[in-house]
Amino acid sequence: MDFFTEDLYKLLFSFIIGAIIGAEREYRSKSAGLRTMILIAVGSTVFTLISIRLSGDAGRIAANIVTGIGFIGAGIIFRENNRVVGITTAAIVWVTAGLGMAIGAGYYIIALYSFLVAGMSLVVLTPLQKWIRNKNQIKSYRLKCIYQKRTLREYEELFKSYGMTVLGAEQNRSGNYITGSWLLQGSHQIHEKLTEYLLDDTAIVEFDF
Repeated sequence: MDFFTEDLYKLLFSFIIGAIIGAEREYRSKSAGLRTMILIAVGSTVFTLISIRLSGDAGRIAANIVTGIGFIGAGIIFRENNRVVGITTAAIVWVTAGLGMAIGAGYYIIALYSFLVAGMSLVVLTPLQKWIRNKNQIKSYRLKCIYQKRTLREYEELFKSYGMTVLGAEQNRSGNYITGSWLLQGSHQIHEKLTEYLLDDTAIVEFDF
């Protein structure tokens, strides 16, 4: 097998792996989807191949690929509603680049095994992750109501009666209104019941959750 044919197989292998990973991200409506993952995998393979052709040592270019992928990953991560979003996708981008580099260097078995392990973490472990999140969630609540001396204290007692753990609290009074913000920890089912109760509470003027 000549170099050009082998290189073509490497690029096709990278394309397939990038497409499979990207399809999973696209299905979950993530920011880095099908085309992004394909380009990352194929691009990493191309840079590795060029590095080997020019110097015979892929280490130099590999270090720069990792640095470049770090910038892409940083652009994917952002903060939303007191939560950091995009870390998993950024990690997948990092792994996809590593797979492309392994294929470019000719380490097909390592690339295949790594792909299978990464795939298991995305697909097989997802139900376990959902189960853990249903058992324990941390959510922020903000409510506004007419000022009364015991108003917010009563709500804190309400949270505890539902079995919630109060991780943080903040209060602010403006005129005749008082606003409270809480960070509460509990199961998904308890959060749903508490939210339903607060939505029906006529004393609350504004409610964010």
